[in-house]
Amino acid sequence: MEIAIVAFDGFTDVDVFLPWDLLNRVDAPGWRVRIVADATTVTSIAGLPIATHGTLDDASRADAVVIASGPGLRAKLLEPAWLDALALDPSRQRIGSMCSGALVLAAKGLLRGARATTYPTQRERLAAMDVDVVEEPFVQQGHVATAAGCLAALDLVGWIIEELAGAEQREIVLRSVQPVGRGLGFDARPLPSRQYAVAR
Repeated sequence: MEIAIVAFDGFTDVDVFLPWDLLNRVDAPGWRVRIVADATTVTSIAGLPIATHGTLDDASRADAVVIASGPGLRAKLLEPAWLDALALDPSRQRIGSMCSGALVLAAKGLLRGARATTYPTQRERLAAMDVDVVEEPFVQQGHVATAAGCLAALDLVGWIIEELAGAEQREIVLRSVQPVGRGLGFDARPLPSRQYAVAR
């Protein structure tokens, strides 16, 4: 399974790195997570540069795609070539967005007349794109989902993991990041996670 996280200059750090971390905890054959963009390096809104792993074409071929959010997205929405390069297809992909990333899904016609959520500052803009914007952390309709608020990444990533790797992997990954006593207790064995199988 190929999972692509779409980033750009001016992305919100947590909306890329939290999904990146969680998705990399999945222990499933052939599971691969990549950060993709239209450049070999992108810089977060907090000033952290990261090397990307692939292009927007890779997102178009992925089994699941997460569109990040951040102030830099405004410029990308004005670039027809950037939008055209994202050939997203909900008939064969699970497609999700974090916060203002929902604007990309709307611009691609994936939210027309549908319920969706976004960051509060983008509510009116998303509604103007023929979207029924609701005040909920996570909205999923078919193979398209939107999440709003950084920690809603747990819902979005959990959905992707369950869809592609099963409910058990979702439970393992989400439990591994809960505060101690809510997820794992001191009596717990290390979880069978690809990245965190060894007790830390």
